[in-house]
Amino acid sequence: MERIETDIVISGGGIAGLTAAAAFGTAGFRVVIVDPTPPVTTADADGADLRTTAFLQPAQAFLAQAGLWDTLAPYATPLNVMRIIDAAQDPAITTDFIASEISDEPFGWNLPNWRLRQKILERLNALDTVQFRQKVGFDSMLTRSHENRVRLTDGTQISCQLLIGADGRNSAVRRAARIEATLTRYGQKAVTCAVTHPTPHHNVSTEVHRKGGPFTLVPLPDHNGSPCSAVVWMTAIAEADRLYGLDDTAFNHAATDRSAETLGPLQLVSPRSVWPIISQIASQLTAERTALVAEAAHVMPPIGAQGLNMSLTDLATLCDLAQEHPLGSPDMLDHYAKTRHRDMKLRVAGIDALNRASQTGRPLLQNLRASGIKALGDITPLRKQLMQLGLGVR
Repeated sequence: MERIETDIVISGGGIAGLTAAAAFGTAGFRVVIVDPTPPVTTADADGADLRTTAFLQPAQAFLAQAGLWDTLAPYATPLNVMRIIDAAQDPAITTDFIASEISDEPFGWNLPNWRLRQKILERLNALDTVQFRQKVGFDSMLTRSHENRVRLTDGTQISCQLLIGADGRNSAVRRAARIEATLTRYGQKAVTCAVTHPTPHHNVSTEVHRKGGPFTLVPLPDHNGSPCSAVVWMTAIAEADRLYGLDDTAFNHAATDRSAETLGPLQLVSPRSVWPIISQIASQLTAERTALVAEAAHVMPPIGAQGLNMSLTDLATLCDLAQEHPLGSPDMLDHYAKTRHRDMKLRVAGIDALNRASQTGRPLLQNLRASGIKALGDITPLRKQLMQLGLGVR
C-alpha cells in the first residue's frame, strides 16, 4: 500500500480543481490532485465538453496569479457588452450593459472548456509541486486536528494538511464530511452548442428572454471565416429533449426563431449536448481539515456567468487565507466559511430569482420583467451598480 505525505489533496479534475492545483502549486504548496476521469483536452475527442466559460475580470486576475492567463489569452474572446433582450414584448426591449462605463477592461473573456483544460494541464506539468493522479479518485478520509488522512480508490493513503472538495454537485468529499446540500429543481435542461451567423457579434454577449428560460449567445472566435457564438439554451425538460433530437436543419430554424434572429440565421457547427438545470448550496463549507469549493459547494443556473467565476472566488479566498493562517487550521477554515458562505447564498438566491422570471409565460409577469429590464437601461446609477455586483469585484 502506497503512503504519501503532502500539503493539499484536491478531489476533482474539472476546471475548478485543475485551477486550484495550479494556484496552490504556483504558491509553493505541495499538491496531489485526483480524478477518476481523465480531462478532455481536444474539441473532437469522445466526451468533449462543448460548453464554454466566460471569465469575468476578478477571475482573470486570479488566473494570472496562478500562472495561467498568458497561455489562455491568445484563445480568449473579449466580452465588451452584455445585452439583454426581452423578446416577449412587441417591440422587443433591449438593454446594453457596456463595460467601458465602469472599466477600461472588458467584462470578461470567453474560452472553450476543452482549451482551458488543455492549457491548465500544461501548467501543471511544468510545476514540480503538483502531482496529478488520473483514473483514481477520492474514497474516504479520517481527520485529526493536525492532519487529514485521505484514502484513494486504488488504496493509496495520503496524509495532508487540507483536503479540497472540488468534485462537483455530487461531491464524494461533501458526503464523507457529512455535509448536507439543499437542492432546487426547475424542470429545465440546457441545450449547448456552437453556431455561426451572418451578423458579427462585435464581442457582445446576448441573452434573449421569452419564456422557458434565457437563450444566450456568447462570442467565440470566427469559425471557417464566419462569425461564431456559443449557445446556452435553457428550456423545459421535454422541449430540451425534443430540440436535442431534431435534425440539424430543424434545429437551426428553431434556434434562429428563439434567438429573435438577433444575429441572423444560425447554423450548427458542433454537436449538441444537454444537461439538467438546478440550484444547490451546501449547508456548510468546511469540516475538520476540509474545504468545499465550486460545485461541491454551490450550483446555479448558467445566467450572468456567475457559476465558475464564483468558484474561482472560492479558490482565490482559500489561497489568500493559506498565506495568512496555518494551512487547514480552524482559523483558516472559519475565515473561509464566514467570507464565502453569505456571498454564495445571496448569489444563488439572485440567480434563482432571475431564472424564475425568465421562465414565466404569464403576460402580467412578462410585463413586469420587461419593465425591470427597461428600468435597468434607463437608470444609469442602477445599471452601473448592477454591473459592479455582477463582476463580483473583491
